[in-house]
Amino acid sequence: MQGKIIKKSMIVHGMICASFILLAVTNTWIFPEELTEEQRFTLLLLGFSVYLWVLQPIPVGAGSMLILALMVLLPILGTMEQALAGFMTPAVYFVIVLTIISGVLVDVKVDQFIAKLFMKLSKGGVFRMIVILPVIVLLLPILLPSAVARFKVLSPILSSLNGLFGFSKHSIFHRYTMAVIGIMNQHATMIVFTGGGFPVLAYQLWNDYEIGSLSWAEWFLAMAVPLEAIMIIMSIFTWKYLTYTSPGEQFIAEEGTASVNTASKTETSWKFWVVFSSFLAMICLWIFTDSEIFPVLIPPLILIAFYSIPSIGLISNASVRKADWENFLMLGTSFSLGMVLSENHTADVIADFLISFLPETDGVILETVFIILLIAIMRFFFIVPSAALIVIFPIVMSYAVSAGMDIRALSLLVIFSVGSMLILPIHSTTTFLAFSTGIITKGQQVVIGSVYTLVSILIGFLAALFYW
Repeated sequence: MQGKIIKKSMIVHGMICASFILLAVTNTWIFPEELTEEQRFTLLLLGFSVYLWVLQPIPVGAGSMLILALMVLLPILGTMEQALAGFMTPAVYFVIVLTIISGVLVDVKVDQFIAKLFMKLSKGGVFRMIVILPVIVLLLPILLPSAVARFKVLSPILSSLNGLFGFSKHSIFHRYTMAVIGIMNQHATMIVFTGGGFPVLAYQLWNDYEIGSLSWAEWFLAMAVPLEAIMIIMSIFTWKYLTYTSPGEQFIAEEGTASVNTASKTETSWKFWVVFSSFLAMICLWIFTDSEIFPVLIPPLILIAFYSIPSIGLISNASVRKADWENFLMLGTSFSLGMVLSENHTADVIADFLISFLPETDGVILETVFIILLIAIMRFFFIVPSAALIVIFPIVMSYAVSAGMDIRALSLLVIFSVGSMLILPIHSTTTFLAFSTGIITKGQQVVIGSVYTLVSILIGFLAALFYW
């Protein structure tokens, strides 16, 4: 039976690859004539990349290398240097260095120490932790701007917490926590415009287009209310959905087990306090320094060097080799692909084509619905949320001005909707990191991500009409 399934899978993947080759050889005739040859091949490669990264017929790292090669082999880019441009993005290295530092936290048991603090906060109750976690994720961007940093900090802590509750690696609780820090954590970034790259860019666009003036507190209030509504709805849905799809799995820990695990003290050595204090110092630097003057990548780079000092000896060559280089290749390649979409104006052509379908109507609600659909379709073509916002924002703003719509509310809706599209693992770095742990399956990611996107769009739509 297993041999037949493997054979059937090979036939399906073979047909997909053959279709890609056929389209490449026939000059991608299925695309509109308005597209240049370079733009046609860019769209073809984008579709093939989604196939490689989501269905994973070959390992993600190998697929990423193939995509880099195809950027040059196909008439898209002229040199390999251009294809590797995405690897010059600091975010790619940020993921790697935080992965290494997370390993150090686990080695000295900082994760267990914090996990037990979480246990005390939840009083040993699973359901209390289920309620508390989304609140933590929603407010944490105020202190820790990067969504990737929050994921890397919380992931080992929640894994330890899962063990303290006496659950298996693939328990419902563990899957729930991965969904929260993978999907909800990414969208929570925009609760403050100092919460990372995406909200900073959004706020800059807001100012560039002279839409209005929003203070830090005003932005927080504008985003916090709809985000909180989404968190409540999605926390309930995610837990119910995971429970329904795993009916035979135990997910309630015995109170006695939780108490025993919490009561056992974590042995703390001098290395624990060195790591814990230096890690807190790094977070303080992120909070209190200007990222334009003091880049967020510098503190973790220095910290890695500090941990590798022979007298401390927490990082070795083996530690670096164990880092998540597969994700490194995928993220760097996705950034390169995003740059290609922007630089050869493929994204602009797609946007112009889609906006031509917007109807001429005097109904504000109908116009807003069509704009939301436009944003959703356009966002699906982008891997990097920031790249999507750069293209989508000016197009929608131009349409809104010509249609006489409320610019302030619509601009916030665009920002909110672009940030909420988290259907596929490749739609943001944190969703891919959560998916790559193997805790969440492809089906669970798509279902939870799709419902999250729909709920967010609906809440954003209501906020645009009645709140913003």
